Amino acid sequence: MRIVRVDNERKDYGIIESDSILMINDGSIRSIDIKDAKLLAPCEITKAVCVGLNYGDHIEEMGDKRPDEPTLFIKPATAAIGPDDYIVIPKMSERVDYEGELAVVIKKTAKDVSEGDALDYVLGYTIANDVTARDLQSKDGQWTRAKSFDTFLPIGPWIETDVDPSNLEIKTYVNGVLKQHSNTKHLIFSVPKLVSFISHVMTLNPGDVILTGTPSGVGPIKSGDVVTIEIEGIGKLINKVK
Repeated sequence: MRIVRVDNERKDYGIIESDSILMINDGSIRSIDIKDAKLLAPCEITKAVCVGLNYGDHIEEMGDKRPDEPTLFIKPATAAIGPDDYIVIPKMSERVDYEGELAVVIKKTAKDVSEGDALDYVLGYTIANDVTARDLQSKDGQWTRAKSFDTFLPIGPWIETDVDPSNLEIKTYVNGVLKQHSNTKHLIFSVPKLVSFISHVMTLNPGDVILTGTPSGVGPIKSGDVVTIEIEGIGKLINKVK
């Protein structure tokens, strides 16, 4: 099942069926053509908990060491945008990078969850771009400013509930040129491990997302670029840059 969130007066949720969206509200069901709908980020987050350094090849390209535990940081809800929305390059940064990632959407409140029960707290999966001001990341040492600008969290286009996150091909294109190509089977820390670990640090709320990390091949984007992230079994997330 694919769950979307539509930009109408109430920002309603719907379910995709073929080329249509079934909108359910106030006990009524109506169908709209997906081409006529403006899709929003598919979930309303209170936070995005992100995992750095979770692919070995990305660790090598960044010159870092393989972590013993997940490396965590947070993006604020104000960074989230949906498919086809613009990524805005901030004036204070001279280098902004794309980072294509699998995102996990939380279904119900998760606190101190065991790894064995972790997937019971997952609604489904979507695509995310962990946009990063790379120059500021290096300058600051810690990552908050570099990761938190408005528009630095494209998410979408929908939540896929019926997919196995452990073996999905992931690709990132900039202006149609392939830049990243890997598979989630190469994640150092698995989805169940991440959900469990993070839930022992902080409460995960319904709609929150976990970004599972990016593979090698990260690089800069500039105004006028188009970034497309494709994950097997989910779809494509496309955003322009300005």
